[in-house]
This record gives sequence, structure tokens and C-alpha cells, in this order.
Amino acid sequence: MRAVKIVLSTLLMLFSMALWAQQDSTYAVRDTVNGEPDYVYLLNSDVINFDQYLHPDAQILIGNVIFRHDSMYMYCDSAVFFQEANSFRAYHNVKAEQGDTLFMYGDSLYYDGNTRLLRVRDNVRLENRTMILLTDSLNYDRNLGLGWFFDGGTLLDEESTLISEYGQFLTSINLATFIDGVSLESPDYIMTTDTLVYNTDLHIAYITCPTEIVSDDNVINSSRGIFNTDTHNAVLLDRSVINQNGGESVMTGDSILYDKSEGRMNGFGNVVINNYKDKLDVHGEYVFYDQNIDSAVVTGKALMIEYSSGDSLFMHADTFRLKTFYNEAGDTVIERHVRGFHKVRAYRPDLQMVADSIQFSTKDSTLTLFDDPIIWSEGQQILGEKIIIYLNDSTIDWVHVIGQALFVERLDTAYFNQIAGREMRAYFKNGEIDHAIVNGNVMAVFFPEDEDSTMIGMNTTEASELTIYFLMKAVHRMVITGQSNGILYPMNQIDPKKQFLSNFNWFDRIRPLDAEDVFYWRGKSVEEKLKKSSSVKDVPMPTLNRNKNKKK
Repeated sequence: MRAVKIVLSTLLMLFSMALWAQQDSTYAVRDTVNGEPDYVYLLNSDVINFDQYLHPDAQILIGNVIFRHDSMYMYCDSAVFFQEANSFRAYHNVKAEQGDTLFMYGDSLYYDGNTRLLRVRDNVRLENRTMILLTDSLNYDRNLGLGWFFDGGTLLDEESTLISEYGQFLTSINLATFIDGVSLESPDYIMTTDTLVYNTDLHIAYITCPTEIVSDDNVINSSRGIFNTDTHNAVLLDRSVINQNGGESVMTGDSILYDKSEGRMNGFGNVVINNYKDKLDVHGEYVFYDQNIDSAVVTGKALMIEYSSGDSLFMHADTFRLKTFYNEAGDTVIERHVRGFHKVRAYRPDLQMVADSIQFSTKDSTLTLFDDPIIWSEGQQILGEKIIIYLNDSTIDWVHVIGQALFVERLDTAYFNQIAGREMRAYFKNGEIDHAIVNGNVMAVFFPEDEDSTMIGMNTTEASELTIYFLMKAVHRMVITGQSNGILYPMNQIDPKKQFLSNFNWFDRIRPLDAEDVFYWRGKSVEEKLKKSSSVKDVPMPTLNRNKNKKK
């Protein structure tokens, strides 16, 4: 009886194989490739069985099973082959390969030859050139060359690891999209986002939503852009932010070109550099920053805001140049320079300034104004060829006016105290002017007052040195040193020709009115400009020297 069953089973198997060999296109996929039926072919199986109860329309294949569907070969330990439906299920040591570029591995696989769709499950591994994808659930559409996973996956390339909950990729163009809990890690950085498009061949990440890239050098935040995971170069759009030095310095711009290999950043459109350590913000339409020498050039509605004191100082120039100097080891800042070039205007409620150029140094806390500078404080004006302001914790300590110094105090619309000399030193206490020393061909026009602040006359004086003392920001008294001569005119006997010094001018029309007004240049006329003496030098023009003072 047992022999009869074996014979019947063998005959049934042979009949089935013969039937399969003789089948026509009614048992194959109706789509065709090159005019031929697109069959799934069984190339090998050690054992072929049938189970009329569990799989009445299938062949059960065991041992070294090999299928081919056009250019794809699929391998497994066992399979259930639905020949009429042109599909099969494969189990254990599953492998699918297409040419020498695409390989898939897993514990089980379902393949439909009609739709050309693979479903690989459990311990899935996909290899495509230099890319490896690990997941537990992978579908792959051969018509589109599109694969996708939906239960968490990890993408590995030569240097990076990319993790997400959902992902899809086009093998023909090596482009992958990852969604939900995306993390791209390499030895040098970590990128986190909710959605990321990644070219696995070029190693280019396309930023499409809020994304953070953390490295030893900086932290990048962007919602749109391109990031090269090999070079770390980036094109960042939509108000991107680069945070440096542990948050001490931050660059924000409408768009930023970041060249890590060269250590350069180019910011375009409403760029802001926040230096929180020095309490200094710099704004501009264009910013070039060189990390190697920690220096920057800012142009296009350039604005510097210094806020270390109670009120912020707003300063505008055509161009700002920021440069940092380090010690020989390159690990300690010894000095920072900020230079502003052309049409400089500054405003703070208690202080306003105008000059052609300025320079600020942290080494000696000095702010130097070049080329016809003027400073105002309430009703007082100081000008000269060059003015150096010495600061102490952002508060004015003293001011040195070099060349054709002129001090003017406005008393009312008609009367002004005026003192002129070769140079002047003005000293401050608690942020208010205390006294000033003027020397070198000093000339003064002064209106003394009695106890009830009534003018008693006009005093004209010539001296070699003159000291002015202030009380509540107003001229209180003057002390003459050395030879002098002067005349006091009663108010009703004032000679209008002597009421003003020859170089007197009240430049109130030039004075910045508020923080916004610093952008609107109003300069002296040609006749009003001072003729420079040979002892006063201009500030150097802005350049970025990449070979000197390089940060190590």
C-alpha cells in the first residue's frame, strides 16, 4: 500500500511538472516584456511537494530554492510557489539580487510577478552599492525602483548612520526620503529632524523641515537647505542659524553658504551676528566670516549694537570689519578689533556720534573716531580731527580730542559757550563729564551766570591752557593756566562779531536723532570740513589677511 502511495505521489509530481512545462500564457502574468510572457521561473528546488488541504493551488519547495523573474534572482531554503498566480512565498535565508547593484536579505519574502512587488520581512537587509539598509519590514516595487519601510529602519553608508521610523528610496537615482524621528549620525556630527531627503551616492542631505546639526565646531539649525555629509559644506535657507563657541557667537541669515573645508561662511539677507560674550550684535545684508582667523566683514545696511551698559549704542557704517587676535598657541583671545568704514553714525540716548571711520579695540577699551568726527551729549558738542574715547566697562572714562579741538555748549538758541584748542582731554565721573583740559592756542567764548542762572555777560579769553569744570553736565567755571588775556562784555555791550569763534559751528542738523536715523547720512559741507594736520592718520581699510594671525 505504501509503495502505491509513493508511486501515485511520484506520478502526480511528474504530471504537475509536465503540465507546468506545457502551460500557455493563461497561467502567466498578462503583462509582457519585449513581447514575451513575464513568468516567474523556478530554477531549482531539492524537493517539490503538494498539499491539497493547506495549499491546493501551490507547490511546496524545499532546499536550495531559486527563482528568476526577468533580471532578478531570488533564493531561499523553502517556498510556497503559486504558479498560476505567478507569485510565491519564500522562507529562511531569503536573498534577492538584481544585477550587481541591488541585494535584499530577510527571513521571509512574498513576491508577486504580476505587480513586480516584493515584501521582505524580519531581519531585512538591503544593499545598494555603498549603502546598507536594515529594517524588519520592507516593500520594493520593481516597476518604479522604489522601496519603503514603515516599522523603523537604519541606513548605513561609508561613514554615516541614518535612523527613522519610515523611509522610502529610489534605487535608480539613489535618493531616499526618511520621515519621523530621523537621526543622521557620523563621527563628526549628529543631524536630527522629522523629514530628510538623502542622496546615498553623493552623500547629500536635503533639509526640508526644522533640522539641527550638532558638531564640535558649531550647531546648525535650518528648515531648508543642502548639507554635504562628507565635506560638511552647506547651503542653508529660510533664516538659518549657526551657533558657535558653545553659544558665545551666533550667525542668523536668510541664506548662509557654509564652506567647512575653507572655514568660511557667507551670509545673505538680514544677517545677524550675536556675540553674547562681548554683548555685541552686528547686522548687515551681507556677512563674510572666516573661522580660521575669527574675522568678519559686514556690509549692506550694516549695524552694530553694543548693549553692555544700560542703554544700547546703535552704530551704522557702510562696512564693518571684525577681527580677533589670539596668543601664539591660538587658544586664548588677546584682543578684538571692530572697524567701521565710511559714513559712521551712532546713537544712544545720552551719546551721539558721527565720523567717516571708527575703530574699537578690546585690548585698551578704546573707541577711535577718524576724519571730522563729532560727538554730542545732550546740549554739548565736541569735534576735532580725531577723537579717542577711553571706556571703562562700556562707560566713558575720558575723551582725547586731537587736532583742532572744539567744545560747544548750547545755552539757548542764541548763545553758546565755545572753547577751541589744539587738543582737549575731557574726563568723566559716573558717566557724566566732570572737567576738561584744553591746551595749545586756546580761545574761548564763555557766558558766566549768576546764582539764579542769569547771564551776566560774555567773556572772551585767549590762553595756552584752560581747564573747564562742569556741574550737572553744564559748564560751571573755567581756570586759566599760564599767560592769558580776556575781556568780559556786559550783555548789553556784546559785539556780535566776537560772539562766535572763527571755527564755531553747531552741527545739530547732522546729529542722529534715534536708532533708525543712523542709516541716513548727513555730512558736513566741503567748506565745513577740517583740513587735516600731518599728525593725524586715517584708519586702515578693511581686508581679510588669511596668512597672518591664523587661529590654530
